[in-house]
Amino acid sequence: MISGSRNMTNNETIEFPPLIEDEDQDWTTRPIPLEELPVSHRMSRAMGLLEEHHQRIAKAVSAIWGHRECSLYLQRLIMNGGEGAGRDRVGFKPAILSALITLDLLHDKEFGVL
Repeated sequence: MISGSRNMTNNETIEFPPLIEDEDQDWTTRPIPLEELPVSHRMSRAMGLLEEHHQRIAKAVSAIWGHRECSLYLQRLIMNGGEGAGRDRVGFKPAILSALITLDLLHDKEFGVL
């Protein structure tokens, strides 16, 4: 047996001390989950990703934002992985798909499910 260790033959359990005491933790500095970010920040972040990688889609979303067609367009992009109509694209990168879903949710939240 290693010197200084407890005798564990009696099925004793060792409780580890907490790494951070709750009263010592400053919870105001915790990272904010994405769903708790302000709507304007989530919107600009999602549109920024689209503008960076898919300018034509970003322009289309901006042009029809607030109309029923926008919701349908976003849902079609999400479900089909692209616009179809002879385009070569099949699917989006995960970050872009997340941005499209975010925009669809924000659109429905602001304008209702159209």
